[in-house]
Amino acid sequence: MTSTPDDEFKIDLRGDVTVELVKHSATDSDVLFAARVSTLGEQSLDELDKDPERSKGLINFLMRDRHGSPFEHNSMTFFISAPIFVFREFMRHRVGWSYNEESGRYRELQPVFYVPDESRKLVQQGRPGKYVFVEGTKEQHELVGHAMEESYRQAYATYRQMLAQGVAREVARSVLPVGLYSSMYATCNARSLMHFLGLRTQHELAKVPSFPQREIEMVGEKMEAEWARLMPLTYAAFNANGRVAP
Repeated sequence: MTSTPDDEFKIDLRGDVTVELVKHSATDSDVLFAARVSTLGEQSLDELDKDPERSKGLINFLMRDRHGSPFEHNSMTFFISAPIFVFREFMRHRVGWSYNEESGRYRELQPVFYVPDESRKLVQQGRPGKYVFVEGTKEQHELVGHAMEESYRQAYATYRQMLAQGVAREVARSVLPVGLYSSMYATCNARSLMHFLGLRTQHELAKVPSFPQREIEMVGEKMEAEWARLMPLTYAAFNANGRVAP
């Protein structure tokens, strides 16, 4: 039911993200199965795990020499809840990814908004392409929290007022900021996820430095933890070879 502008409403402020692995078909055996068809033809899946060290070596060889296609024969679907600006960065990743996001045209959007917590570094120092983030002061954190909450509250009240006056949801949503939380299903394979992680996370083993926005890195870290559990040999080879997607 659409709310009226005079109704009391409470906005929900969050500083985290949600990442859930909802379904998958992803194992190290999927990589081996795909790779060995080039030399063995059709095989039984049961044959793949008889020599663990050989399997580990093959996956490392594929990763090291960038034979990438065997890493595409698997699938992982994640449910993600994060601020809209995170999803706009996600959409830069198109190869090997599929997305379905909740729609502000078809449902009334809920008042859940992002406010960075105290661990979020607020101050950027340096020039573009060569900068670092440093801790903000207590006063800066208080300013950010207060300003965001006030802005969110006003924007959502205006959104509700337009809905109450019969304005279409797809028009009324225009006043809502990118700090609003959205949700989506994102499906990828291991190769496309490795490319994502190489760009959207910082890691001491990475050969190529990356400078992701912290909020999308939070999503990437949670996705990485799930993938590491599903495909430990592939994950180990990814790290051992500089976290560069094959």
